[in-house]
Amino acid sequence: MDEKFANEMAGETLAVIETRNLTYTYPGATKPSIEDVSITIERGEFVILTGPSGCGKTTLCRCFNGLIPHFYGGKLEGDVVVADLKVVEHSIYELARHVGLVFQNPENQLFALSVEKDVAFGLENLAVPRDEMRKRVDWALQITGIEELSERSPHELSGGQQQRVAIACVLAMQPDVMVLDEPTSFLDPAGAQKIFEVINELNKNLGITIILVEHRLDLASKYANHVIVMDEGKVVLDGEPRRVFDSERARLIGVGVPKATRLYQILRESGVHLGKVPVTSEEASILLREALKHD
Repeated sequence: MDEKFANEMAGETLAVIETRNLTYTYPGATKPSIEDVSITIERGEFVILTGPSGCGKTTLCRCFNGLIPHFYGGKLEGDVVVADLKVVEHSIYELARHVGLVFQNPENQLFALSVEKDVAFGLENLAVPRDEMRKRVDWALQITGIEELSERSPHELSGGQQQRVAIACVLAMQPDVMVLDEPTSFLDPAGAQKIFEVINELNKNLGITIILVEHRLDLASKYANHVIVMDEGKVVLDGEPRRVFDSERARLIGVGVPKATRLYQILRESGVHLGKVPVTSEEASILLREALKHD
């Protein structure tokens, strides 16, 4: 780690995740999956990580909880620091206390005979005392709204219910950061909306930093205050959602810019100015009505 970066990490900082010139190549690969990635994610942020398929989003997320390099091996260059821990110097076990990962397909992390046992599994591995474990399991089930499912088999549940169980499993471990890798890809829009609402409540009410890998930007954008766009293994856009979504580069690389933002751009090209860039249809409707009043 270079001296300046080390000093930044040792001093007062709001960053919960910071990478510097991070490059990673999988074993046997001929080129890096991510290259020269430098980002800062602050505590309490709701971050959307997006970009075309195969751009390196999942690989970057695996760096946050130590699966890279400790599980996958390969060649990791640069620095990644999570909750003041340098990832290469700490085990997956240690990092799991700070970063929870919710997989794209919830069935990949549900295997017990009941929802309750699945939610308790991570705590058992961390040797949490039984009384504390009981409290945390009950709390996680309540927060995600699935108390009535505690005795059910996870494999009898709907996709949306399974995803809530997967979130509860991670939430019970009370991480600083929750990383969700396309958690709504198997759900219809209504189910996806419910999951986004749960995630938003965890962010706003509990202060958990959220990193959401997502393509459904029409549904998710209203919750985010930070957007990172990747393309071909590199970060190409990084900043406030309105600025990122309104950029020409986001549209050109195929990011699914929210329809409200695209409407704003079309109207602007026609000489109609709405004042600010909307990211939701509700926002666009209000701004359009205001613009028509003053026309």
